[in-house]
Amino acid sequence: MNTVTSKDGTKIAYDKEGEGPTVLLVDGALCTRSTGSKPELVKLLAAHFTVYSYDRRGRGDSEDTKPYAVEREIEDTEALIDAAGGAAYLYGHSSGAALAMETAIRLGKKVKKLAMYEAPYNDDSQAQRAWREYLKHLTELLAADRRGDAVALFMKLVETPTEQIEGMRHALIWPLLEAIAPTLAYDHAAILGEDASVPTQWAARVTIPVLVMSGGASYPFMHDTARALSQAMPHAELRVLEGQSHNVDPDVLVPALVEFFSL
Repeated sequence: MNTVTSKDGTKIAYDKEGEGPTVLLVDGALCTRSTGSKPELVKLLAAHFTVYSYDRRGRGDSEDTKPYAVEREIEDTEALIDAAGGAAYLYGHSSGAALAMETAIRLGKKVKKLAMYEAPYNDDSQAQRAWREYLKHLTELLAADRRGDAVALFMKLVETPTEQIEGMRHALIWPLLEAIAPTLAYDHAAILGEDASVPTQWAARVTIPVLVMSGGASYPFMHDTARALSQAMPHAELRVLEGQSHNVDPDVLVPALVEFFSL
């Protein structure tokens, strides 16, 4: 494990693996550099690139500094890019894709290319009403320090079956999820915003090459969102990974990333 110090003094933990051009991985909600399929993704990418996988602030081995601001997370990314030599490719998944997009806009030439998988914006009016209600309830639960209930609330939002949620409450990973539950507010209230609408005007400011991806077996709105983002960006390519859900298989994702970053 390595660390960098962000502009506000926060220590950010990261791992570095492989050789070649730098690819920085930006996680979505409730993820760390060691959870889910991340180790397999790093392993496959490291055969082609130098891969930086890090714990976003408030997660894993990274510190946190209050109050939270999206700008501080972008400064974290900049510190990592500077440690890597001053320029990098970015890959962001889910809300991490939204953060990566904002990072690309703000850091200019330090980000050479951007790949995004299923940034969960949604222009459907009914979904936006549900999102606002979710944010209200999330804020109340976190204010009461009911972290487990906040995690469960998010899982219900993404349609995890109730019996599966209850089973997870007794699993070894649950305390880890509770520990980083406050970061749900970072990803959702701060990064995705009060209604999670597709920020096409913001996306239009991304001038570097972008690969915008969705899964062929994922939520239908994800493809609509990916299409809207790609159409707003001046140098974007839209790609559907057939058979993939929101939890994309690294064996399918990595060839697309290698092709895009190697062009």
